[in-house]
Amino acid sequence: MSSDLVETLPLANRLALSYAPRTCREDVLALLALDARLAGIVRGDGEPIIAQMKLAWWRERLAQDPQDWPLGEPLLALLRAGKLDTTALQPLVDGWEALLADALDETVVEAFAAGRTALWQTLAAAHGGSSADVAQAAREQAMTDLALNLGTREEAGTARDLANAQKWQRSRLPAPLRPLAILHGLSRRALQRGAEELLDGPGAMAAVLRLGILGR
Repeated sequence: MSSDLVETLPLANRLALSYAPRTCREDVLALLALDARLAGIVRGDGEPIIAQMKLAWWRERLAQDPQDWPLGEPLLALLRAGKLDTTALQPLVDGWEALLADALDETVVEAFAAGRTALWQTLAAAHGGSSADVAQAAREQAMTDLALNLGTREEAGTARDLANAQKWQRSRLPAPLRPLAILHGLSRRALQRGAEELLDGPGAMAAVLRLGILGR
């Protein structure tokens, strides 16, 4: 596993990755690292047009046959080596690009959630899992992620309201989707507690352990 790519992940994602089965851990890392790379582009200090150009580059790569990808990019190499249908990840780029809009409203949050859903459904398609359960968990986790990380109180409130309106059922996801189960469980906990971050103390770490072992 590429330690350099692991280091690009938020701590909660690194913890979730550690519970992925060995058979799919490289694919989970590739997906989480791609998500982190796109997040870095959107959160950069440059002009939005620059971010859009960088996102367009990734969208074009994901539309290509992996054998045509340029060499020398570790993340592309990891994606190429895995079992994922990388063409199915283009909505993830679209979801991050939606956040470049002048105003963040429900449409933007929904677009972002759709992109994050595509990420986990791509993993499920490669390694097994109920599409409906994966989609709902991914959608709820994405909305909470936005609520915890958006810059303004009003924007965060929009994402939090949408997250609170979701079903939040305790679906038991299969082992390859254990990282999603962990992030989803932490998101539910943070939303219920009104926490400002997923890992807000010993209780959160205990939740990671329980979710990592039991998946619920």
